[in-house]
Amino acid sequence: MRVAHCCYEHADQNFGSLTEAPGQPGSIVLASVGGAVVNGGMLEIDAEAGEEQLVERVAAIDVAKASAVVCVRVAHASITGRRVRRVWEVCSTTNAIIALAEQLALEQIERVVVESTSDYWRPFVYLLEARGLTVWLVNASQVKQVPGRPKTDKLDAVWLAKLNERGMLRPSFVPPAEIRRLRDYTRLRVDLIADRTRQVQRLEKLLEDALIKLSTVVSDILGVSGRAMLDALIAGELDPQALAELARGRMRGKRAALVEALTGRFDNHHAELAQMLLDEIDALTLKAERLTLRIDQLIAEIPAAQAPAADPGGHPRDPGSRPLSVVARLDEITGIGPNAAHVIVAEVGIDMTQFPTPGHLVSWTKLCPRTIQSGPKSRPGKAGKGNPYLRRVLGEAAIAASKTDTFLGERYRRLVRRRGKLKALVAVARSILVIVWHLLADPSSRYRDLGADFYTNHIDRQRKTRQLIRQLEALGHTVTLDTAIAA
Repeated sequence: MRVAHCCYEHADQNFGSLTEAPGQPGSIVLASVGGAVVNGGMLEIDAEAGEEQLVERVAAIDVAKASAVVCVRVAHASITGRRVRRVWEVCSTTNAIIALAEQLALEQIERVVVESTSDYWRPFVYLLEARGLTVWLVNASQVKQVPGRPKTDKLDAVWLAKLNERGMLRPSFVPPAEIRRLRDYTRLRVDLIADRTRQVQRLEKLLEDALIKLSTVVSDILGVSGRAMLDALIAGELDPQALAELARGRMRGKRAALVEALTGRFDNHHAELAQMLLDEIDALTLKAERLTLRIDQLIAEIPAAQAPAADPGGHPRDPGSRPLSVVARLDEITGIGPNAAHVIVAEVGIDMTQFPTPGHLVSWTKLCPRTIQSGPKSRPGKAGKGNPYLRRVLGEAAIAASKTDTFLGERYRRLVRRRGKLKALVAVARSILVIVWHLLADPSSRYRDLGADFYTNHIDRQRKTRQLIRQLEALGHTVTLDTAIAA
């Protein structure tokens, strides 16, 4: 698997002078334009010569909540090999950022790098991109200062600009505007569903306080039978026999257990609190449904998410299949449903040119371990956090797929015996993400399950036979093989 690495890591780094204090430039000549300060910053000429500069005119922005520090580094007009830098502070308001974008465009800045600090980077990236500038959002963990140096916003901006001009940074994935809007809706839906789950847990805790053990008999206390019993309890019906008669379907076979579970001390204050919790649960459910409808509309407005046109030559890739939309094709994957497909599209987008190979997408999602090698020793490190929304939906899909009689389910059962449940689920989630990459990279492709017997049908039968014979002989048996006659 190929994973993107920085090919210029530690190349041409300058770790400071042996005669100057850490974090301070070696020999600096201060200059000003017309003898005045430009935008609150002074022009400084670096004494670093003889280094290959990959990008001539760069800028870096160290962002904070109310302000940001900007560093511009360009080539000196008359001295070959010297760099001129200017550092100043700007407000994080819209008008100030628009003015900054105009200034950087006038100075013909080739690339702007913004450090991803919380959500404070968003106005800078969005407004600078709208002006037509090339903007890179970089991970703060990859641009840390050298340990032992002073830590200030100005020094951070200068360091970020130096890394930018030497090509030692990797841009983070920032989806286009239509995917960002879709992501806002899907993430809010995930958060509202999580809030709804917390309210359900509070309701169950309230029932435990009232000595009502409904959750021990009913798997979903808000199902048809459970909701009818809760509404009756709130309305004042306290007879366990009458409440048990409200069971529907297969729950009617558990009426005896329901009578015991519904015997408790449910009073007026429990009824009042339960009604509040039910109202909150219903409101959150309604909001989530509204968001789902809006998400479907937004995806329908994206041309790339629609079903591809039929082959003009009249020779479809799969004669038995018809073109499907992105959500419909992702829905065919084992463990993936429509809501999970919405989240995947919102988090990774549709254009897979951002991830040249499936390995790049897996590495970005942090579903593969980090390699740590020193001398003859090599060991896997922690995978990292990655995108929490994408990892959550892939984990849920892996759990669902592990319970099926499919290729992914068999893959889980093969791995869980020797690697454990957690690692097996991560492996299945990675397999699902690789399938997602192929479906998004080729709009005409369709998912086809390989079947639970894929591994069995693709083993080397002679090699497996020799292996089993050796195991039996090691146990003291003499093995004689007879060819089975097919029925």
